[in-house]
Order: sequence, then structure tokens, then C-alpha cells
Amino acid sequence: MTVSIRDLRPGDAADAEAVVRVRRAALPYMITTPEGVAYELAGAHPDRHYRLLVAEAPDGTVVGSAQVGIAHDSPEPGQGFLNAYVDPAHRGLGAGGPLVRAAERHLAEQGATDVFAWVMDRPADRAFAERRGYAARRSAHFLRLDLTGAALPELPAVLPDGVGLRTAADFADDPRPLFEADAEVAADEPGDVPTELDDYEDWLAHVWRAPALDRALTTVVLVDGEVAAFTAAHTDGSTRYASAMTGTRRAFRGRGLATLAKTASLHRARAAGYTEAFTGNDSGNAPMLAVNKGFGYEICASEVRYTKTLSERRPGC
Repeated sequence: MTVSIRDLRPGDAADAEAVVRVRRAALPYMITTPEGVAYELAGAHPDRHYRLLVAEAPDGTVVGSAQVGIAHDSPEPGQGFLNAYVDPAHRGLGAGGPLVRAAERHLAEQGATDVFAWVMDRPADRAFAERRGYAARRSAHFLRLDLTGAALPELPAVLPDGVGLRTAADFADDPRPLFEADAEVAADEPGDVPTELDDYEDWLAHVWRAPALDRALTTVVLVDGEVAAFTAAHTDGSTRYASAMTGTRRAFRGRGLATLAKTASLHRARAAGYTEAFTGNDSGNAPMLAVNKGFGYEICASEVRYTKTLSERRPGC
């Protein structure tokens, strides 16, 4: 089968829905909606050089997609990302290879020296990456919790002195304290590419205004009026909830505040009618894995971070 590669058509609802169908089939552990797909493309930072590619069969069916761009928020230049997905019903028909080649060409044109990709931890997927010159790095897990039957920890009847619970909706007039907390937590996250969240307007555009962010379920812990911990909630507006980021600022760690934030958020999610909760953890992030195990989350799939050098850095560049 001859597969053609093209960009997603901006404003094309059918295209966005096709990408969602592919992603949900390939990665059912992620929250994805047509609104989110359209927004990630329309609102991408210019320095991200973001493209959303689709693989199209001769009959017009979208059988795969790829997200590709530059990690513009990294202090280390030339770091590219490439995540390609093929609908399981159409694997083996030659969609994955052309997607990856087109994405790599784009990254090379934008000056990327290295590319990082998440690959499902399955023999066929790993072999696909390794045949194309990618080398395995670290691993991560997807975790799932059945909210309909989970025995969630009870919230304390009385919070410790100075501790309060809020939602992101309470910061609608001024979300900057949440930006500052997110930036501090993100800097300490395990990863191959360091991240510096230092652009407030970019954060507003790509985090705060993201269609998937549920401000009513995103929970914030205050200590003496200061943001100390939070859990960001993404939802599909139907049955699926995901913890997009949970963390505690350095000065407040070791007090169980992230657990408190997540407990409150999960209780709210269940009360709102969500039935499945998902999250993801780096396999080396023992503290958060322990927190999620305590809630009853179970690993449902794993992935491996792969990297490839596209070009050598030149001295002085």
C-alpha cells in the first residue's frame, strides 16, 4: 500500500477527529480530543516549529499521525521531539516509516541535532525504532485506576493549621502563582531534555488555556497562603480523567501535600462522573510511583525513551 504523508489541515474537523481516532487506538491511556488536537497546532509557539503529520491511505483513511517539533523551552538548543502513532488496525502497511522519515527531515531543516521519541515497550515497536538508528534510554509507565470501584483515601476532616485546598478555578484572575509552582516542579522532573518554564505568556497559551485542562478538578494546596503543591487534571469531558502533572515545591516536600492534592482531585473527579483515571510516571520516579500505588493505580503499559543523533554539533554553534 502506498501511504502519503501530509500536514493536518488547520480548521478541518474531520482531520482532527481522524488523528484522535488514531491516538486513542494506539495510546488509549492518553486524553485526546478533537479540540485539543486543533489547539495544539493552532497555538504552537513559533520557536517550536511544530507540525502534526498524518499518514493517509489511498482511500483517504488516516492510518497514522506524528507530532514533531523543537523543544523550544529547553536551555539546550537543537533538541527535537518525534512521536509517531499508527492505528493498530493498519500496522504493517508501511505508514510508520514514511512518517518518521518526514518528521526527521523537518527536524533536520530546523537545525535539530538530536531527536527524542517515546516508543511502546513491545518487541515490534522497539525493533522498529532500533532499525532506524534509535537507541534506548530510560523508561516510563502508564497507570490506570478504576474510579468506580477504587477505595480512595479519605480526605482529612480537619486540615493542618495554615493548610488550605483550592482549585485552579480560584486562580482565574491571576494564575501566575500556579505558573511559578509549575516551573519549579518541572525543573526537577526526571527527563532527557531539561526544561525551563520562563515564559509566562507561552505557559498561559499552552498550559492554562489548553482545552483538556479541567480547572475545577485541578487541585492546589496552599500553605500559609502560598502555593505549595498541586495536581493538574486533564479530562475528555466524558468519562476519562488524567493527572497531567502532580508536584510539590521544594520548600514543602516530605509533608504529604502532593498526596493531599491528588486525593481531593480524585474525589472530585469521581463525584463529577469520571470512571477512569490515568497517569504516567518515569520508572525512576519512586516517590510518585509509591503515591500512585497507594491510590490503587496499576501499571497498564510501559514505554521507552529513544534518541537518535541527526547531526553533530559544530564548535561554536
